Amino acid sequence: MSEPTNGARDALVVVASTRAADGTYTDRTGPLLVEWLRSRGFETPEAVVVADAEIETVLGELFADPGLLPRVLLTTGGTGITDDDRTVEAVEPHLERTLPGVVQAFFTTGAAATPHAALSRAVAGTVGRTFVMTLPGSRGAVKDGIATLDPLIDHLADMLEGHHAH
Repeated sequence: MSEPTNGARDALVVVASTRAADGTYTDRTGPLLVEWLRSRGFETPEAVVVADAEIETVLGELFADPGLLPRVLLTTGGTGITDDDRTVEAVEPHLERTLPGVVQAFFTTGAAATPHAALSRAVAGTVGRTFVMTLPGSRGAVKDGIATLDPLIDHLADMLEGHHAH
């Protein structure tokens, strides 16, 4: 996925939610991210929904094969502090370069809306030429993530593609 043949940028959204994976409820965070990424010109399939217990396996398989990685990989869910919240643990060891400023900007945006934003464990960074960020599994947090990333995503993708602004 990392180098689409038509020159378009690609992205993938992975949702960690046991209840959405088993059909208990319909995830509404993945589609929000997919719609935003598509509106920004990223070729993005429908969100992949996996049970919390499977997130480390699914992401581990993606990270193990750089050819599977898109330019942008966003996750939603699994960033809290319950025993089954494992998304950060699935992503963090693979990050080659962290982007704490992106996370700080995300937390600043979230804190303006709710004090609960401080309870998330979001991480952001790069794996090869892929930008990766973990977002909480609430629509509000995803909207905060979009608000944070919207002014950054094009420049971030440009840099990952080797285009340097002077």
